[in-house]
Parts: sequence; structure tokens; C-alpha cells
Amino acid sequence: MKKTKLPTASNFTVLRQLCNYIPGHLVPQLARDTGVDEQARTFSPWSHVVSLCYGQLAHSIGLNDVCDALGLNSGPLSALRGATPPTRNNLSHANKVRDAAMAEQLFWAVYEHLGDLSPKFVSGGKAGKRFARRFRRTIHVVDSTTIELVATCMDWAKHRRRKAAAKCHLRLDLQSFLPRFAIVDTARDADAKRAREVCAGVKAGEIVIFDKAYVDYEHLMDLERREVVWVTRAKENLEFVVMESLPVKAGGKIVSDELVGVKNAGSQKAYPELMRRVTAWVEVDGKERLMVFLTNQLTWSPESVAELYRCRWQIEVFFKQIKQTLQLADFLGTTANAVRWQVWTALLVYLLLRYAAFLSDWTHSFSRLFAVIRTCLWRKFDLLGLLGRYGTATGSFRYLGRPEQAFFPGFI
Repeated sequence: MKKTKLPTASNFTVLRQLCNYIPGHLVPQLARDTGVDEQARTFSPWSHVVSLCYGQLAHSIGLNDVCDALGLNSGPLSALRGATPPTRNNLSHANKVRDAAMAEQLFWAVYEHLGDLSPKFVSGGKAGKRFARRFRRTIHVVDSTTIELVATCMDWAKHRRRKAAAKCHLRLDLQSFLPRFAIVDTARDADAKRAREVCAGVKAGEIVIFDKAYVDYEHLMDLERREVVWVTRAKENLEFVVMESLPVKAGGKIVSDELVGVKNAGSQKAYPELMRRVTAWVEVDGKERLMVFLTNQLTWSPESVAELYRCRWQIEVFFKQIKQTLQLADFLGTTANAVRWQVWTALLVYLLLRYAAFLSDWTHSFSRLFAVIRTCLWRKFDLLGLLGRYGTATGSFRYLGRPEQAFFPGFI
């Protein structure tokens, strides 16, 4: 029987190698800035972060799961900058009282640090360059995902009679496939109320794509004044006046291409400029559907407008990746603060895994990446060597949602 050759050995566990991507000074510094260090006695902020990261990587389903596993591996854990295993009460109390703003700031600080170490990691590298040949600008995709919670013990998150949920509003950089802005809050507020906040960081000349749930005319006018190109879908109840009909190819997927103005007096006051209205046949789940798109870009071809909105669906791939692999179903606390800690830690672990994949030129799926690392967290294998040689299948797998491949069938 052929023996399988083990990956190259390392002096450090896989978990330690992943956590080493977080600078050693960062967690103590943020703990001081947010006041978390004043609430920590025997359970340090670093131990708290490591415990939550392990809970994500091991897909732990409860406090006992995390505490028992770390307690049984206290030796290798202590080698990780002196981290200590928590008790159930310590971890529960830390999630409840320690400000989750620290977890949010930690994510963005690590994002900036990794971007300084490897600029291509946050710029999109080769995939971003290929797409830039066509649009030559940064493309942002905005959407939200609902995280279901238990209504009976999470009253703060109730948004219907018998349902509770948190919502993560996110702006994704399409070239790097990494978050550029995120808000974790309850699901009560409509998406349009968060639109300005989510798009505040988009710069002039860049493109932002969002669903019709984020359509707010005052917000669209604000983007227009900032010279940001926006693309969205039109609501069914949109009242408009056609100012000019542009020519379209006969027999193609584009049905109409028009310059329109809003008809309602209140909407016209909020958005007095012309907008582009493109109607196209789109294939969804094997069936063609008629969709209507809106944009403030008046000169590009209607096919390009439709293709841009097609790129919006890549954020669904991102949400699918984090919700099907990381632990965003079973929470280690019932308070709003505990939920925010877990969501931001999930995003942090996603960032660390993506960086390991970037360094090792990983070409397989994200779910396989997660599975490989999850099975050997306490093994002393070289992480990049493990990812570089793992797997027997050949060929290139779709790891990132490549924007240059996002187009409608039949479009040239």
C-alpha cells in the first residue's frame, strides 16, 4: 500500500501560525484604547481573541465545546503568546461585558497590516488587473445578510412577532473579494436607512453596485454629487418620464435603453438629474427573466450596465462562504455585544484564512481550505507547505468570484 507523505514539519501548530498573522502589539493596544484591559483580570484580551478564533476554526457549537477543547490543549495554547484556556463563566462574561468595538477595530487593523505586508492581497492582484483593463476603476458591491437568532432569549434582536435576527450590512471590494466596510446591527431597520453609511467611503470615479432595497433618491443624489458611478435595479413602482430613447441592437438581450427622470414631485426634488434605465433579458436559474436596471452612467453601453449588475451577485458568494463554513449559527452568548464579538471574529478568521491562501497560491475552494485547516489545528505542520501540496485533484478551481468572468450569456 502506498504511504502518504506528511507535510513538512514545523515548530509551531497550525493554529499558532494563523494567529501569528495578528501583530503581537495590536490586541493589548486596542484593549487599552477601548477600555477592555480594565475589565480583564485572569482572562486576558489576547486569550479572549484566541478563544473566539478557535471557536470559529473548530466550528464550536457552545461554550463547553470551546472551553473543554482549549483546556485539553492548554500546553500548545500557552505557547501562543501565553494564551490561557477560559472557563465557561470567564468566556461568557467576557463576551457580555467587553466592548465589541475592540473586535471591529482589530479586524480593520489586521486588514491594514496585511495590506502593508502584501499590497496585492488587498488590491486584488492579477484578477483585479485583468478586470481593470475594461473598467479601470475600483468596483464595490453593497448588500446585507440576515443572521437568524433565537427570539425567546434575544429580545433585543426581535424584528417580527416570533423572529429575531441580526443583520450585517457589507461593502465588498470586488477585485480583492474582501470587505471594505461592515455594520453589524439588528434586522429592524430597512437597508435603505444604512445606504449612506455603507457607501460613505466610496471615492469619486469608483463604481458601487447595490440591490433595489438600498435605493433612496437622496442617497443616489449624494453619490452623483460625489461623482460616484452607481448601478442598481429599478423598483416595480417606479414612476418615470422618458426623456430620450437610445438605439439598441435588434434581436439582442437588451430590450430598451432610455434616459428617464423621476415623475413623483418628492422624488424629483430629491433626484432632479436624469438617470439611465436599461431593460434586459437575464437568465436566472435556467429561465430568462426581464430585469430593469438604473444607473447614473449615461455613456457606457447597455451591455456593460447589465454586466456590472451581474457582478453584484458575487457578494452572495461571499456570504455563502462565511455562513456555510464559519460559525454564525450557534452563538456563544445571547447579548448584542456577544453576537457582535462573534460576527467580527468570523470576519477576522476569514481574513486570516484568505491571507494564508494568498501566500500559498491556493486554487481550491474556500470550503476546502477551511476543512483542511480545521482538521489539523493542533498539528505541527508548516501551514503554507501544507496548503501548497494538499489535494490530488488537478486543474484550476473557482476560489474567488472572478469579476472578469461576470457576464450575461449571449453578450459580446
